[in-house]
Amino acid sequence: MNWGTVGADELSATLWRERRQLDFLLFLLETQLLHLRAGNWHRLTFTAAELEKVLENLRFESLARGVEASALAAEWKAPDQSTLPSLISLAPPGLWPELLDDHRRGLTALLAGIDLAVARNVELLNAPPDMAPVPASGTDEALVSDVADLDLLARDSNIQRALAAVRSATLPTLRDFLDVG
Repeated sequence: MNWGTVGADELSATLWRERRQLDFLLFLLETQLLHLRAGNWHRLTFTAAELEKVLENLRFESLARGVEASALAAEWKAPDQSTLPSLISLAPPGLWPELLDDHRRGLTALLAGIDLAVARNVELLNAPPDMAPVPASGTDEALVSDVADLDLLARDSNIQRALAAVRSATLPTLRDFLDVG
């Protein structure tokens, strides 16, 4: 039985790793959303940092996917920048059309979940609740005002960092590869 080609094996392995990273990204976006809904705005420092890490990992996976897809395209005599649907259409009969289509469906479903989580995160991050501290009785009002100003600056900085990380989760090169909008 001829299972296929080395290039297809490598691309499939790369797509599995990317799917795992996308699933982790979705988990992190959902986790941040839970913290936002619970009013745990102080957790943005951690959630944004974790999002940045997984997005960095996804950049490397995207590069690996590009290399493996180009190698497979050359092996199958396809154009260098072939999309996954075009590779599926050129795949030799047997296992590869079905397996690559399974990757396409899985990646597309993860992107849909990520899109929804991104939209919900952006919505909440753009409308943070008023979190002005209530001064304790007998507290110097000037000190409370300074602390409140610092808290607002820190919160706003964390919100901007979280927004930047969330907006980076649009993954345009993956969308191009999957040929989805």
